[in-house]
Amino acid sequence: MQICGIDDAGRGSMLGPLVIAGISLEKKNLRKLTSLGVKDSKKLSSKSRKILYKKIIEIVDDYYIAKIPPRSIDASVRKHLLNNLEAKYMAKVVSKLDADTSYVDSCDVKPLRFGKEISRLSNGHKIKSYHHADSRFVVVSAASILAKVSRDDSIERLKKIHNLGSGYPSDSTTVKFVTKFYKKNHVMPVFVRKSWKPVLKIMGKN
Repeated sequence: MQICGIDDAGRGSMLGPLVIAGISLEKKNLRKLTSLGVKDSKKLSSKSRKILYKKIIEIVDDYYIAKIPPRSIDASVRKHLLNNLEAKYMAKVVSKLDADTSYVDSCDVKPLRFGKEISRLSNGHKIKSYHHADSRFVVVSAASILAKVSRDDSIERLKKIHNLGSGYPSDSTTVKFVTKFYKKNHVMPVFVRKSWKPVLKIMGKN
């Protein structure tokens, strides 16, 4: 019995990719993840996540990480289809890992609707969709760690060139960077999500 867990990272960020990660393993091996100390990535330090990342990919039978670039995010947000974009990518992960049951963390207010959409897009795979699945199911917690570490790596690469903070609108370093860049160049960097409200505000387009 193969079980799959899927989660995202970076959904609320003003910049960088939205990362979707999935893992699959035999149901009987779930306790191996628990004994590693795997839990929701938000409850772990950056250092712990990196250590667990390596251990998780050694334990699981398979894993897959997809990165959605800002231009794709912008195109979907403009059509009010961000949840649909995420469902598409989650379905891609589901199809790739091809487990008996996939547990997903729902970004839709209606988890059942979100699960049905992923099932439809992945040719009828069995999907169990829940809010806070990352803290309820260890298989989703493991996926959340992979997603978060991959997303952080993308931001770290950008940080080698720019002082852009965490990428989130609540981070004044990020807002400052985006504002300064736009004032100087009159365009946004390719890694900034131009459809985000705080970014539109900076561009004077809200």
